[in-house]
Amino acid sequence: MGNDINRRSTPSDTLGVGFQQMFDESPIAFYTCDAEGHIFYFNKAASNLWGRSPVIGKDKWCGSWKKFYADGTPMPLEESPMANAVKTGQAEEKTEIRIQRPDGSFRSLLAFPRPLFDSDGKLCGANNTLVDITEQQRDQVKKATLSAIVESSDDAIISKDLNGVITSWNAGAQRIFGYSEEEAIGQHITMLIPKDRLSEEDEIISNIRQGNRVDHIETVRVDKNGRQIPISVTVSPLKDASGRIVGASKVARDISDRIRADEKHARLSAIVESSGDAIISKNLEGIISSWNKGAEKIFGYTEDEVIGKSITILIPKERLDEETVILSKIRNGLALDHFETIRRHKSGREIPISITVSPIMDSKGQVIGASKVARDISFQVQANEAREKYTRNLEMLNTVGKSISENLDVQGILQRVTDATTKLSGAAFGAFFYNNVDREGNSFQLFTLSGAPREIFEQFAMPRHTEMFLPTFVEKKVVRVDDIRKHSSHGKNAPFFGMPKGHFPVVSYLAVPVISKSGGVIGGLLYGHPEPGVFTAEHELLVVNIAAQAAVSLDNSRLFEQVKSLSEKKDEFIALASHELKTPLTTIKGYLQVLAKKSQDDLSELFLKKSLNQVDKLNTLVEDLLNMSRIESGRLNFNIEVFDLKVMLGEIIETFTWSAQSHKIVSDLGNSEAIIEGDSQRIEQAILNLMTNAIKYSPKAEEVYINLEVIDDEVTVRVRDEGIGLTNEQKEQLFTRFYRAEDTKGISGLGLGLYLTKQIIDRHNGIIKVNSEYGRGSEFYFSLPLKKKKIKNAKVV
Repeated sequence: MGNDINRRSTPSDTLGVGFQQMFDESPIAFYTCDAEGHIFYFNKAASNLWGRSPVIGKDKWCGSWKKFYADGTPMPLEESPMANAVKTGQAEEKTEIRIQRPDGSFRSLLAFPRPLFDSDGKLCGANNTLVDITEQQRDQVKKATLSAIVESSDDAIISKDLNGVITSWNAGAQRIFGYSEEEAIGQHITMLIPKDRLSEEDEIISNIRQGNRVDHIETVRVDKNGRQIPISVTVSPLKDASGRIVGASKVARDISDRIRADEKHARLSAIVESSGDAIISKNLEGIISSWNKGAEKIFGYTEDEVIGKSITILIPKERLDEETVILSKIRNGLALDHFETIRRHKSGREIPISITVSPIMDSKGQVIGASKVARDISFQVQANEAREKYTRNLEMLNTVGKSISENLDVQGILQRVTDATTKLSGAAFGAFFYNNVDREGNSFQLFTLSGAPREIFEQFAMPRHTEMFLPTFVEKKVVRVDDIRKHSSHGKNAPFFGMPKGHFPVVSYLAVPVISKSGGVIGGLLYGHPEPGVFTAEHELLVVNIAAQAAVSLDNSRLFEQVKSLSEKKDEFIALASHELKTPLTTIKGYLQVLAKKSQDDLSELFLKKSLNQVDKLNTLVEDLLNMSRIESGRLNFNIEVFDLKVMLGEIIETFTWSAQSHKIVSDLGNSEAIIEGDSQRIEQAILNLMTNAIKYSPKAEEVYINLEVIDDEVTVRVRDEGIGLTNEQKEQLFTRFYRAEDTKGISGLGLGLYLTKQIIDRHNGIIKVNSEYGRGSEFYFSLPLKKKKIKNAKVV
């Protein structure tokens, strides 16, 4: 049969009628073409495959509309499998090609071209068998796709037979349960099931055998480590080609995250509902979409009353702009933290609140609304106001206390107390009646006012002489009345029945006695206000505290006046006594000097010398007393001049070198001049005091050290000894009047030298200090400003 076909040029010539019919009706596509490629036969299967019937003798190589390689690249006609068979004269291996039919659909084919030879063995054409593999490829792609889906799925996808033995295991199953594919295949599915849930597997298999699908069972399974995992399971029956159920496919999803999210959501819902804060959500138009119990408690509206309404029902009219700003921020994805404002209760009452507003976003990150947490801060606001008020009161009390304690002037004390307490109590006016007794024993009133002119009180009688004032000025009681008009004694005080003409209308009344240390009433603080119930217990307590401080200050003022009077008398006595002592001392010194000039025996000469020395000491003491008195009274006069301190110090050292036989003066005065402006006599007195003390308080030493330093715009003089030194306690009191250290007994002096020295240095805008270590000597030093040099030819810019 094959030889007959090769010998004939057409099937009708080479095949019998039976073969012709077989080819025509064959389900396999078949066609032939001549040596030039023209198609001269095709069967019905080929026409169906191509989707068209080619023109015999005209279409070449293939009857399809368009041809492509397997990868989709267009295929030229001369490169088609049939053309290649004719070119080579050899049968081609199966070749995969793609064709496009006129309707636009594609088919995948396997081509089996074979060359045709005539009886002389000459190549006369070729035939081609086409096998449609489109469905097979689709199945392969589908299987590959399903396989990729299964392997890439986060869910566990497992298959098992009807005995529960695992037959497939994907990467998701390994991730969830921890077993590798090699560890799981062939094992029974019960290795994943807790013992107390094994009955679930029996029920699942029973449903599968009946062909029933089991959807989304939420249960618990165990992983390789024994950890229990909450999962959602869907199980479907697996069927073979004949439709017989042979196993089950199981998809298991780990729902741990969802359960945690559900639990979190439940907790958050419980928190929202139980929160004392108002938690509200709204859309971007400000329409309320959720409302918790806290919101109902704070604002008074129920959930049904507000859902679907605008949030502006809570906002006072004058604050509506705030909502515009808030929504603008929310639309831009911005949050608003702890914004303190005012909102309105259902009753119309305004509530101070602190709000935090955050944007609500959908799954795509788009802002769709806002969540608002509002906290009622009425208590905090009241507490803050109370704290601020308390702080202001403390500051006022501290200021007033400090002011009146530092002031010893009676009128000043009274005015400060009256002004401060009037302000603190909120009174319309306040008055301080001060009772005193003059030298003749007559009682009189010095009073100060705050918030009212003095003329209003000029008609008042003595406070202690009226029934209204008796509890305060006689019985030492605090009187606080909310409405004085209802008081039993109101309007009964002669000569005025009611308030004097022109007086403020007083309704609220407060009176506080000022009691001295001795227990007597030395005054009273009176306050009034035209409205009832102004003064509170807090006001009363504040005024009582200040009144107590005022009493102490007034007592101190009286004591100060007495001390001042005594001090003045003391100063007068010291000045008089010192002046009177100077005259006889000068006379005595003159007589002794006359006697010293006459020849005397050795003993008389010694006594005269000692007497003159003692007179000089007494003269120095009297001069110190006079100077102290002058300083205390402000009469110590200074003769200001410009001089070189270095030159002065050199002259003093030279004098001491000859007169001080017990100590050697070691000096270092530097190389710079020290021009200062001051009283040279007083500065010399200060230096002599320091040098005399250095010698006096270092009896066992042999040297005293003097230094002068000029640094920047000041000069410093240092006098150091190696004497007895000072303790820390002694250093603190060293420059006070009449101070004498306990261990200086036997050394003459009144304790005025260092006091006078400090006063002189202070008056020259200098400072004086001491460095000392007990038992190892002392160093006294003072610094004075240098006189500023004038700049010659300086230009003013």
